[in-house]
Amino acid sequence: MTQYQVVGIGNAIVDVLSQTDDDLLEHLGITKGVMQLIERERAEALYSAMEQRTEAPGGSVANTLAGLGNLGLSTAFIGRVRDDALGRFYARSMALEGTDFVNAPVAGGELPTSRSMIFVTADGERSMNTYLGISAELGPEDVAEVVAGQAKILFLEGYLFDKDKGKAAFLKAARACRAGGGRAGIALSDPFCVDRHRADFRRLVRDEMDYVIGNEHEWESLYQCPLDAALAQAAAECEMVVCTRSGTDVVLIGQGERLTVPVHRVVPVDATGAGDQFAAGFLYGYATGQRLAVAGRMGCLAASEVISHFGARPEADLREIFRGHGLI
Repeated sequence: MTQYQVVGIGNAIVDVLSQTDDDLLEHLGITKGVMQLIERERAEALYSAMEQRTEAPGGSVANTLAGLGNLGLSTAFIGRVRDDALGRFYARSMALEGTDFVNAPVAGGELPTSRSMIFVTADGERSMNTYLGISAELGPEDVAEVVAGQAKILFLEGYLFDKDKGKAAFLKAARACRAGGGRAGIALSDPFCVDRHRADFRRLVRDEMDYVIGNEHEWESLYQCPLDAALAQAAAECEMVVCTRSGTDVVLIGQGERLTVPVHRVVPVDATGAGDQFAAGFLYGYATGQRLAVAGRMGCLAASEVISHFGARPEADLREIFRGHGLI
């Protein structure tokens, strides 16, 4: 069995991207800059309204795995797609990008492959309208213990924590990974998801995770207190704590130190995937034994690369970027 350097579990979502303006967002009733869950009929209407569509395999953790593949690590993705045109496109695209899509597309069933209509305005803001479809049905039966147990690092997507079967899948995977000597972690993903499942998230962070990545709003939601107090509490319960702060310094707590990593602010072409690629750069450093400050810097550089162009996955060689900054 292949031993993967990073195995991710997350929503397998086909991203459908289109550049637009604020007037069209208002006309379509889309709230700018946020992710909204929508039903199938709304998804079809928004798809029809998009001009010059670009389709790409997406989903937060899947985007991170694409970044890690760009950096040369061996990766696998545990996700759920239907055996339909979009599902086959998704599985094929992940494989072509170097990430093993370990679960075959599901034949039959009522729910189609998940998709997200992403409207990107000139200021780089992304307005995401996501129909979850079959990916939200991922459960423990989709997690092969032999895959999770061979992972050096496991990376979980907080969005999937919304259903009991997703929680069960996470616990099964995390325990298999740690039993095999690997390290398990999660991206908190969304403060509203944290609000809905605070007690379960707290237990997961305290009892099952070796590292956790979140933004300032997610950490404050998790511990219901100001950021510094929230991070101090998190650090008392988890070995590695990472906090991104919307274009300002990243806070890292682990390896016996707390530090901040400066962010070089730029005007984004497309902010899609910034957090996902920060995670890719950081996890690359974490997986290869870099010092905490170096891993954080790698995360910031990977995020900077992805917001410099349209789309959620890196186009440049991230290792060359790291080399150019003296990190490798």
